[in-house]
Amino acid sequence: MNKHHKASWNLTARQLCDLEMLLCGAFAPLKGFLNKPDYESVVMTMRLSNGSLWPIPITLDVNDAFAAQVQIGEIIELRDPEGVLLAHLHIESMWTSDKQLEAQNVFGSNDLAHPAIYYLYHKAGSVYLGGTLEKVELPQHYDYRQHRHTPTELKALFKKLGWHKVVAFQTRNPMHRAHQELTFRAARELEANLLIHPVVGMTKPGDIDHFTRVRCYEQLIKHYPEQTTFLSLLHLAMRMAGPREAVWHALIRKNYGCTHFIIGRDHAGPGKNSQDQDFYEPYAAQELAKEFETEMGIQIISFENMVYVQDRAEYLPESEVKAGETVLSISGTEFRRRLREGLEIPAWFSYPTVIKELRRSYPPRHQQGFTVFFTGLSGSGKSTVANALMVKLMELGGRPVTLLDGDVVRKNLSSELSFSKEHRDLNIRRIGFVASEITKNGGIAICAPIAPYAAVRREVRELIENHGGFIEIHVATPIEECERRDRKGLYAKARAGLVKGFTGIDDPYEAPEKPELKLDTSEITPDECAHKVLLTLERLGFIKSK
Repeated sequence: MNKHHKASWNLTARQLCDLEMLLCGAFAPLKGFLNKPDYESVVMTMRLSNGSLWPIPITLDVNDAFAAQVQIGEIIELRDPEGVLLAHLHIESMWTSDKQLEAQNVFGSNDLAHPAIYYLYHKAGSVYLGGTLEKVELPQHYDYRQHRHTPTELKALFKKLGWHKVVAFQTRNPMHRAHQELTFRAARELEANLLIHPVVGMTKPGDIDHFTRVRCYEQLIKHYPEQTTFLSLLHLAMRMAGPREAVWHALIRKNYGCTHFIIGRDHAGPGKNSQDQDFYEPYAAQELAKEFETEMGIQIISFENMVYVQDRAEYLPESEVKAGETVLSISGTEFRRRLREGLEIPAWFSYPTVIKELRRSYPPRHQQGFTVFFTGLSGSGKSTVANALMVKLMELGGRPVTLLDGDVVRKNLSSELSFSKEHRDLNIRRIGFVASEITKNGGIAICAPIAPYAAVRREVRELIENHGGFIEIHVATPIEECERRDRKGLYAKARAGLVKGFTGIDDPYEAPEKPELKLDTSEITPDECAHKVLLTLERLGFIKSK
């Protein structure tokens, strides 16, 4: 290949995080994306092929089309989404991954409710490229530059400050009083200094954005004794892999010069699986990390849950609470509910300055934008109900309302698209993008496409829920009724074979499993349907009853 015509790959958000960690030394001993023998060894044994402990596969996944253009021995360019050249990759191996094996071994499951397993199957490319990297420059960050440090910079800083013992605290959430007490205790018992080291790369879909979190950390840090605590941001893409992730986090902190690492309950757990059970045992992460403590060269500080004991007006580990003492607690779910509904959050739970920052970004639901997303077969009555709902919401007033109906969208946003699966997904992504912008700016978007495929609906939900509400409504009118109505004569054409790939006839409709509301327009009028939607919006807190 001519030197000037190297193949160039634009990195995804997750690959960009991984590349930064590789280039700055946070992923030492890794010198690049894993080669096939290392990848297989990591998946099966949590070790590189030379025996070094490394629990998470760091791979450059690409699509088949790109893989077909390159070969082993070539050098490719890695660029950020703006096209800035960050590194060269010497391709040393290239293979098609066994995603099932990877999911089962790394995450202990094949359940798509796990965000990283979902990512693996629905977002990651099917071909992995491995090889060493040549750094051109580190990715640029324009936010919070004063809080960003490479391992070399942080080690130099600790040395300058004379910090010999440094205990690191990992978080992807805002920190409240319980977390602060836990870190206080750890530092005090060890006579160590404290590094608050939150992840600001990719966390779990639905998490509070890092801009808001960092403003919260900046408020919280004022409540620590001076000169004892330091805040630094880690641009890591989390996998939420529980026990393996805890080992990974400890190895990374060791690279940043930390001597101790705090692991709390359910460290890096992704929440509930499809059976509504936790993916990992609450203390499994602590146990696995403890097992490799000596080999890693960083001490693991295991903490149990901290609770607020009203009688003593202080936080204590659960096991130190005496019988008969009153314990106050607010779960994460309950906290989010109070934030969402604008209810009081007590000072024992979190500092008022921290809550103020959270309220700035997350006003109560009745002040947020939201998207109502109708999905159902052609002729199910989606558009009719959507129109009725639009009028009712406009009558209520307070927020601008936009209707993104299937036909309107096809004309204005997607006129060049066909009805192939790929194009239908692209159409829904476009609708989702516009709806997310409307939602972000406090408006109401009403969408009424057929949207037959579950995966792309989930994608749109994740996109929009970052900015406000997403209410999915399955208009589940039976196909016989839709066909009887057949206003546009489409079913007749599909039955006659004149229209190919028609939803419900020769193309599947994947019904939503957990929609916020299910309607059947063969049983109730469009007006009653729209009213049911209003009641749902009221119940969820997006509109206030008159």
